[in-house]
Amino acid sequence: MSFWNNIRNQISSIASLSEHIDTASAEKLIRSNIYFKGPNVWILVFSIIIASVGLNVNSIPVIIGAMLISPLMGPVFGMGLGLGINDTGLLKSSLKNILIMMGISLVASFAYFLITPLNLSNPTELLARTNPTIYDVLIALFGGFAGIFELARKEKGTVFAGVAIATALMPPLCTAGFGLANGNLVYFIGALYLFAINCIFIILATYIAVKYMKFEQYEYKDAKAGKRAKRLITVFTVIVIVPSIWSAAVMIRENRFSENVAEFVNKNKNLRNGYIYDYKINHRQGSKVEIFITGETLSASEKNNLVESAKEFGIGTEQLIINEHAIVEGTNEAEILKGIYDRSDSEISKRDEEIRKLEEELKKMHESDIPYVQITREAASQYPGIVSLFISRGADVRTEEYTRSDGMLVIATTSAPLTDEEKARFVNWLKIRLDTDNVTLYEIAAENKENTR
Repeated sequence: MSFWNNIRNQISSIASLSEHIDTASAEKLIRSNIYFKGPNVWILVFSIIIASVGLNVNSIPVIIGAMLISPLMGPVFGMGLGLGINDTGLLKSSLKNILIMMGISLVASFAYFLITPLNLSNPTELLARTNPTIYDVLIALFGGFAGIFELARKEKGTVFAGVAIATALMPPLCTAGFGLANGNLVYFIGALYLFAINCIFIILATYIAVKYMKFEQYEYKDAKAGKRAKRLITVFTVIVIVPSIWSAAVMIRENRFSENVAEFVNKNKNLRNGYIYDYKINHRQGSKVEIFITGETLSASEKNNLVESAKEFGIGTEQLIINEHAIVEGTNEAEILKGIYDRSDSEISKRDEEIRKLEEELKKMHESDIPYVQITREAASQYPGIVSLFISRGADVRTEEYTRSDGMLVIATTSAPLTDEEKARFVNWLKIRLDTDNVTLYEIAAENKENTR
């Protein structure tokens, strides 16, 4: 037991936070960073414009630079701290500043996208901020943990910069501004949903960490005010935790559906006379997938086979939409041709493999062919009495044990009987010539053969 106690003590010593954190300093730092006044407002506007430019031109380095400049994280950690220490004043101030932050960000990004002359045909970085996944949840949650632990650490490092990049609060707000400027509600709602998820899970992580590190609880002088504050904190905590659990569960389900769809499409990509060249997943009204097929029209049985295959991957009949001979918005001719060429290459590879197997089988058959005429000529030159030879492959099966031994059956038609010595020599020659140790020789007189006919 002492061994395991030592191990446990060592692990506890390594993971202990007591000597490395300063909760009072962390609380002071968080409180000082929740407000958007003076330079903070202008820095936020500048960083929003920079991020909008980066999103507009699909430049990841520019987006990362903007996230490092932005002061967005302060009020989010302030809300988590307020929940953790039961400080309703801090909670209200943080919420107020988050709303101010959102307003400034939306106005700045809206103004930029309204006047920018740049217009990308495929804004992938913008589109990536409209479809939250379970990975965004995990990044926000563990990014929040890393951020609050960094704030509480006595010796500050560069962790907070990494948290700002990983949790990515700014790009969704810029994307929402893009949606407003272009009248695109899909972009606007999707981006705000991602922003809300990031905020909620950072707040949740901060709340858990504050409780774990035992930050000093806020004390109210008025007992009634303290009770009201606790009730308010409880309500806010439920508001944060319940949606976070619900959204995590929804995203896990959607992520699993997306993975199943990818596997389904990969398995059925090459149809008999068609090709699945693209697919779209829609999670807004229950998870559904629409597959786009080019080539010959599918028969009823082929469609049924696709439906049955989809069921194997957990995709219900009502979740699968088959669209034949359709062009998807954003899918260009080169992508379709590439899909057709891929299918053709796959079919050619399959046929080449079949041809190779048939050639190998044919080669084996040729190798096993017996040169009947040549052997008969050689035998007749050595034994002039041989009139004809019947040569066949066969199997000798013993009835006692039903063991089988493969060999050759040779029937020699002779004008004059062979001597025993000639028979023995002829059999040995046949064994060498036919490459087998099992040769059975029968001799038939030419006259007897004529009579049997």
